[in-house]
Amino acid sequence: MAGGGAGLFADEGGAEIATVAEISHLVHQLLDDPRLQAIWVQGEVRDCSFSAKGHCYFSLSELQAGRTYVINCAMWRSYARELFFEPRDGMQVLVWGSVEVYEPQGRYQFIVRDMVSAGEGEKHLLVQRWKEELAREGLFEAARKKPLPRFPERVGVVTSATGAARRDIEQVIARRFPVEVVLCPAAVQGEGAPAEIAAALGRIDERVDVIIVGRGGGSFEDLFAFNHPQVVRAIAACVTPVVSAVGHETDHTLADYAADLRAPTPSAAAELAVPDRIELAGDLVRLRHQLRSGLVARVEGGWETLEGLRLRLQPRRFRRRIDEEMQRIVDLDERLARAEGSLLARQRLLLGQLATSLGALNPHASLARGYCIVEKDGAVISSAGALAQGDRVTLRMADGIASARIEEVDHDSNL
Repeated sequence: MAGGGAGLFADEGGAEIATVAEISHLVHQLLDDPRLQAIWVQGEVRDCSFSAKGHCYFSLSELQAGRTYVINCAMWRSYARELFFEPRDGMQVLVWGSVEVYEPQGRYQFIVRDMVSAGEGEKHLLVQRWKEELAREGLFEAARKKPLPRFPERVGVVTSATGAARRDIEQVIARRFPVEVVLCPAAVQGEGAPAEIAAALGRIDERVDVIIVGRGGGSFEDLFAFNHPQVVRAIAACVTPVVSAVGHETDHTLADYAADLRAPTPSAAAELAVPDRIELAGDLVRLRHQLRSGLVARVEGGWETLEGLRLRLQPRRFRRRIDEEMQRIVDLDERLARAEGSLLARQRLLLGQLATSLGALNPHASLARGYCIVEKDGAVISSAGALAQGDRVTLRMADGIASARIEEVDHDSNL
């Protein structure tokens, strides 16, 4: 066994033997080259078909030096439905995508994410570069989007004065919610169209409540003016909310990314710009019904409350309620008087006890019984040890004082 991958074996001659899975994996790694990712390829469409689920399968071929080179291609439904034309055999196209390999079957193919006719290829590449440049400027950010007014009074329209888009917008607005439509005409295709559209947006900005800019359907070349950076920057610079309405539902231009709202068609833009008066009338009827129902419920509730008050305030019931309250007050008054008498009796008893205790502690009561207080130099003498022979003392008695001199001090050893 050779020292290669886990699936490699050596034959009798020592050569390594690879497994099918290893070969497919190796091919996948080799095809994962930046030069084969996100690239444009030009060729002739062959064997083009659509599956039941909408996926497009075809081959691109090229004749060179007498030999025909072919690469298999697949365009998934999510990308194929964005095409504004149907690819056919023999058509020269420019496709954008990457080379990928499906390992289980060992088959590589070009996965197509965009397709244009070869004649328009250069302009498609130009639009892609514009898109990247304008995105870096932040003109497509969601934070820049402004809400549309709920009830506009003036709707501005930037489109061809003679085009079907103008008529569609005016008819829809007249039917849904008649307001003033201000037309600011501009060419919508041709070399000077981007400058005219940008200038018209600048003139009408802040003079209306919402602006619709666009045109009817057409080819990529017809809609090219709405990819121009001059138009995109003019839309982004508008203070007034802008609705883009370029082409049909499947058409997408850079103006759609810069607008505050994209509409699939001019008629749809008019529907988004103004409300529907029929729907508003229906809403008004519903709100009126809700208001009437709410008022009726409140009036009925008020009558019930008044009836309850009337019943509670009948003379007999009112007098009975007053008598009950008077009896309750009398009961409370008697309870308060009894509580007050009991409290005063307890307070008198407590004061008598305190007076007795204070009387027992009164030194003058002891003097009245024949005792006296001995003082020396103004201080009360409570011990014989504080006296000496010859000391002058004061004897305080119940009805006066007397002066004395100590003749002898006899200490009682039993105390």
